Amino acid sequence: MSPLAASLVMFGCLLLLLTTGLHIVFVIGTVAIIAGLFLLGHQGLYLVAGVMYDQWTSETLLALPLFLYSAAILERSGIGDIVYGTVHRILGTLKGGLASGTVLICTAFAAMVGVSGAATVSMGLIALPSMLRRGYNKHIAIGCVAAGGVLGIVIPPSVIMILYASIVRESVGGMFFGGVVPGLIIASLHITYITIRSYLNPKLAPPIPLEERVSFKEKVVSLRTIILPFLLIVLVLGVIYTGTATPSEAGAIAAVGSLIIAAILHRLNWTSFKGSGIATFRLLGMIFWILAAATLFNSVYITTGAREALMTAILGLEVNRWFIIIGLQLTLLVFGCIMDDYAVVVLCAPIYAPLVISLGFDPLWWGILFILNMEMAYLTPPYGFNLFYLRGVVPQIRSEIPEDISMTDIYRGVLPFLVTQGLGLILVMIFPFLALWLPSTM
Repeated sequence: MSPLAASLVMFGCLLLLLTTGLHIVFVIGTVAIIAGLFLLGHQGLYLVAGVMYDQWTSETLLALPLFLYSAAILERSGIGDIVYGTVHRILGTLKGGLASGTVLICTAFAAMVGVSGAATVSMGLIALPSMLRRGYNKHIAIGCVAAGGVLGIVIPPSVIMILYASIVRESVGGMFFGGVVPGLIIASLHITYITIRSYLNPKLAPPIPLEERVSFKEKVVSLRTIILPFLLIVLVLGVIYTGTATPSEAGAIAAVGSLIIAAILHRLNWTSFKGSGIATFRLLGMIFWILAAATLFNSVYITTGAREALMTAILGLEVNRWFIIIGLQLTLLVFGCIMDDYAVVVLCAPIYAPLVISLGFDPLWWGILFILNMEMAYLTPPYGFNLFYLRGVVPQIRSEIPEDISMTDIYRGVLPFLVTQGLGLILVMIFPFLALWLPSTM
C-alpha cells in the first residue's frame, strides 16, 4: 500500500470510529493494531509490546504521577477556598474584581499543580456560586472560571508539557519556562477583558456590598494566607530554573510540599491521602493508555513511510512557510474539538515537530505554540475538557445559585475568552522571544 493510501485509510478509520462514541483509547488502539497486522503481518504484534514497554518505562514521565498527586492533595486541602477568601477581601470592592481575582487564583493554581481540572473544579465550587449570588452575569462568571482553569496547560509545571517534551525529546525545563510569559500574557488579557466589560456595563460584575468590605489593615493581614502557596511555587520552579533539580525531582518536592501544606491546614487525613492516591492512579492510567495507543498508531504510520511522504509533499509546496505553520495549528484546533488533548499531543507531535524543524523554525517556540493550541482545545466544544468539568460542577452548586446553568450557557460564557486566548497565541507566534527569552536565561 502506498504511503498516501495508508494515511487516508488510517486517519479515515480513526475519524469514522470517533463518531461511534467509543473511548479514544479503543479508537486509536483498534486502528493501530489492525493496521499493524495488515501492513506488517505478525511483526505488528511485537511492535505493540515493544512500544508499550518503551513508553511506560520512560524516565521523563516519572514526573507525571508526582505532579498529579500534588494536584490531588492541594485540591483536597481547601487551599482554593482560603485563597479565594483573600481575593474576595482585596479585589471584591472593584467592578469585576471577583472575576479577575478568580483568574489570578487559577494562575497560582496552575503554577502549583500543572493540570486544568484542579483549578476549574475548585473555582467552580467556590467562586462561581459566590459571583452569581452577588449579581454577576452568569456568562462572565462561567467564562472566567473555565478560561482561568486552562492556564494550567501552559504555565509550569504543566503535565501536558511533560508529555509533549517526552515525545519530541525536547527539554522539559525549557518547555516549562517557555510557557511562563505566554501564560501570564493570556491571564492578563483575560483580566483586561473582564475589567473593560465591567466598567462599560457595571451590572455585569458589580462590586461586593458595603457591609462585606473590610478595612485596609484586614486586607493586609489576609495576605498571610497566600504565603504557603507562594513558597511552594517559588521552590518547585526555582529548583528547576537554577538546575538544582530535574523536573522529576521537582515533582517529588511538589508532592511533599503539598502534603506539608495540607497538614498545616489540618486537612491531611487518611481519607484525603487515600482519595488523592486513587484519583492520581485513575488519571495516570488514562494518560498512559492513551500514550501507548497513540504511540503505537504513530509507529505503524511511520513504518509505512507516510510521515516522510507527507513532509516531502508539504515542504514541496510553493507557499510561504508561515502559511504552513498556521495550517498546522488549524488542524490542531480541529483535532482538539473532537478528541482528548493527550491523544492529540501523542498523535500529532511526532509528525509536526520534524516538519517544523525542517521549515527552519525554533522547536521550543513551536512546542509552546502547540501547547497554546491545546489550551484553546480545552475550551472548544464539543470535546473541551473544561466545559465538562463545569457541567459536572453545576449539579453540586445548584442549591447555591439563583438560576440554573445549561450547557449552552457554558458555551456562551467561554466564547469571549477563546478570543483573548487566540490573541495571546497570535502574539507568541508573531513575537517568538515571548516564549524563548526566559528559557535562554536558564
